[in-house]
Amino acid sequence: QVSLAESGGGSVQSGGSLRLSCAVSGFIYARYCMAWFRQAPGKEREGIAQIDSTRSTIHADSVKGRFTISQATSERTLYLVMNSLKAEDTAMYYCAARPLLSTTEYCSASIDSRLFPYWGQGTQVTVSS
Repeated sequence: QVSLAESGGGSVQSGGSLRLSCAVSGFIYARYCMAWFRQAPGKEREGIAQIDSTRSTIHADSVKGRFTISQATSERTLYLVMNSLKAEDTAMYYCAARPLLSTTEYCSASIDSRLFPYWGQGTQVTVSS
């Protein structure tokens, strides 16, 4: 059974930093995409960073240069380092995983939430100005 669990959220002042973690268990696929999404109240869920099984990464323009996605080598813990946080980064942050079950499947450059079947419960990030 696949399980994802986020941690590391909290309250921080504008300009501060946080590191989110996502503990992954039961996800044994050799080829996959993993991503971070966020959702602010009244807004749609936004894909902000993605990493695939080759360690190739994509970051949305809204976080590029400030946030960095990475993954531990020995286990599949996912990280999101967030620097220079702004009030508009306030949201619930989710990690998600998608197995690539055939060699014709690839991670989408648009970080589409509809393609991810496995999700964590989320961790709240609040940035005060």
